[in-house]
Amino acid sequence: MSIIEKLEKNERLNYEEALELYDLDLFVLGKYANKLREEKHGKKSYFNINRHINPTNICKDVCQFCAYSASRKNPKPYTLKHEEIMEVVKNSSLNGIKEVHIVSAHNPETGLEWYLEIFKKIKTAYPHIHIKALTAAEIHFLSEQYNKSYEEIIDLMVEYGVDSMPGGGAEIFDEKVRKRICGGKVTSQQWLDIHELWHKKGKKSNATMLFGHIETREHRIDHILRLRDLQDKSGGFNAFIPLVYQKENNFLKVKDFLTGQEILKTMAISRILLDNIPNIKAYWVTSTVKLALVAQEFGANDLDGTIEKESIQSAAGAASANGLPISSFVDLIKNSGFIPVERDSVYKELKVW
Repeated sequence: MSIIEKLEKNERLNYEEALELYDLDLFVLGKYANKLREEKHGKKSYFNINRHINPTNICKDVCQFCAYSASRKNPKPYTLKHEEIMEVVKNSSLNGIKEVHIVSAHNPETGLEWYLEIFKKIKTAYPHIHIKALTAAEIHFLSEQYNKSYEEIIDLMVEYGVDSMPGGGAEIFDEKVRKRICGGKVTSQQWLDIHELWHKKGKKSNATMLFGHIETREHRIDHILRLRDLQDKSGGFNAFIPLVYQKENNFLKVKDFLTGQEILKTMAISRILLDNIPNIKAYWVTSTVKLALVAQEFGANDLDGTIEKESIQSAAGAASANGLPISSFVDLIKNSGFIPVERDSVYKELKVW
């Protein structure tokens, strides 16, 4: 049976067949990805009103792709005080945020209690705000630093108010590539194990893939299919987020940047392969707003959120430092022919614009 016949019948593809998808014409891929998108979501495009907070950039790891951590590429180390974080949350709550997204570096000086207490303070003061916090990489770091099991760290997160987990730290699962770009950080299997444990607690998380650096198409397909396998077991992933590598101010020195066509093909392939993950997010922070809007035609049904402020991707060249106002977000989605839908962090619809 040809790959087109399998796509027509909506049959699940194996690794070899998945790799063949990259050889198809972009608009053929878009046709099948959009068909699946419309079956699941119609013309709705989701976003949320959220605030990113990156509490510290001091990191024990030196990931080659990272421009955010304090290093010779970013010589301005900082760690926010709890009072500063709470002031940010206070101001953002006045702007109507529904979620705080807290991700930062692996700082040995801050301490496990430092994280847990800020979660508790936010949840106590603003019980209606969803806390999405701690990547699997951060959980692994805290586990090693404080000699606790992953499950112990996860139980503490739940106890202190964390509602869901972001998908960061996955990068690319191939260990040879990981050794080059983020050696010493959480391994691919550890990342998967941590998310499976989180899902067993009845909690939701996202999954990411960083692409456009030194990985190959084969590595991307392997990564996506490993996520599909875990989702078959645990069912806990809300969304898959293909993150486009940002090339400024880091150590990888990637010369050939991805074409828009390759980015859109990867988005479409993600939608086609991940039949069990409901949402594909075109994260405008890394893909640019314009390409994220186009990606709505290639399988993506979510654009993330208003963000307000973002430090990690913008340090590497992304135009995301100050987020996007909600009016712009709504207008952009409408003008691209889709229906803007404000959602909460677990994809409950709050308002159709």
